[in-house]
Amino acid sequence: MDEQDDRWIAATASALLAAEYEQVPIDALTVRRPELPLETAYRVQRAAAARRISGGARVVGHKAGVTSQAMQEQMGVDESDSGVLLDDMVLPTGSTVARSLLMQPRVEAEIAFRLGCDLAGPSVSVDEARAAVEKVFLALEVIDTRFTSWRITVADSIADNASCARVVTGPMVPLSADMDLAAEPLVVSVDGTAVATGEGRAVLGDPLRALTWLAGRLHRAGDELRAGQLVLAGAVHASLPLEARSTVRARSPHLPPVELCVR
Repeated sequence: MDEQDDRWIAATASALLAAEYEQVPIDALTVRRPELPLETAYRVQRAAAARRISGGARVVGHKAGVTSQAMQEQMGVDESDSGVLLDDMVLPTGSTVARSLLMQPRVEAEIAFRLGCDLAGPSVSVDEARAAVEKVFLALEVIDTRFTSWRITVADSIADNASCARVVTGPMVPLSADMDLAAEPLVVSVDGTAVATGEGRAVLGDPLRALTWLAGRLHRAGDELRAGQLVLAGAVHASLPLEARSTVRARSPHLPPVELCVR
């Protein structure tokens, strides 16, 4: 990377942070740079996260995104991406989010994990991933875009921290040996009416595979998943618009429900 690229990355990270703070969206990066490399997009993501961390935020985990066919079709992409979870983005179940603080929010239900030990390497197996999980839980991820619309590429999403805005975590339970997360059916309701469903297998065939994919991606970037971190596996259904004055709830047979209120 030359000095000009470094300056562009720093300026773009600043522009994304300003767009969120001022709630004034910017054009998708690929409008001017159609061939934006994914690694450059991840560098923008890291630069923006570093700016927030220098302001006091703390990394608490990662998200895998666009891991289901439903989300890939909705977003018009054919590969997954990842983002960083910071402590000021994560809320407990029952929390209230102000719609006015978001730009173009959507919500999705996911299976998520808390790791009990580090998970690192280029080719982590599903068994290794399962062994690294301490707790499993349902999560509601609020995605948002700082761009003028959701017509974005995977490179745009990556630069924008995989479009992650908030994460609401349900109660965490141990991952028991007989729990089949691929077969776990999730039901999402808005104000008591079921609006979306999906099974864990919608995520790469098994949500644990999101851990193996993410461990490999982070390894290539010189990073790793660490004990205590939270990991979102990705939505099991196409995302839903997040409207003011609504209550979103996700439930499944073997995991405690998670709820988000929007005002």
